[in-house]
Amino acid sequence: MYCGRIAGPEQWRYLVSHADDHEGTRRDFLYYATAGAGAVATGAAVWPLVNQMNPSADVRALSTIRVNVSGVEPGTQLTVKWLGKPVFIRHRTGEEIQKAKEQDAEFEEGVNVIDPIARNENLADSNAPATDANRTVPSPEGEAPQAWVVQMGVCTHLGCVPLGNAGEFGGWFCPCHGSHYDLAGRIRKGPAP
Repeated sequence: MYCGRIAGPEQWRYLVSHADDHEGTRRDFLYYATAGAGAVATGAAVWPLVNQMNPSADVRALSTIRVNVSGVEPGTQLTVKWLGKPVFIRHRTGEEIQKAKEQDAEFEEGVNVIDPIARNENLADSNAPATDANRTVPSPEGEAPQAWVVQMGVCTHLGCVPLGNAGEFGGWFCPCHGSHYDLAGRIRKGPAP
């Protein structure tokens, strides 16, 4: 049982007067200041941990290469190294372009089709058909369209390096397990997926 004095109506006004007080107090300021300092300290501690996952400057420098292709004659191929892997840059002749278009007709009919998708990240549609036009890079002015083919020189089967101007389709041939690629770099025969 409570033995103390019970406050009257006038005294209640003083006991609950802070309930209607919306101005910030010193204690509120300390709460906000502590929370802000904690957020800044957490960000300062987490930033180095996240930043260390970014590639280093030497890795970023290796991710882009510039190749002078002015000396690559039609009918020849230049092989350069990018991130430790070969890249084939082929300047095709008019005959090779025509043969690739003929191979397109076979490809559209479903003859020797293993992978029907272009897999060209420069196209808007990632599921574009693997036509010759979708597998080539734009040609400079004054050259035949679809004259340049640039692709990773690694077999899609087990990572061997295919030989150029070889195979049944005139493109590349992988001697490791016998995969044949056509003039647009499409797998046409063999175990490569």
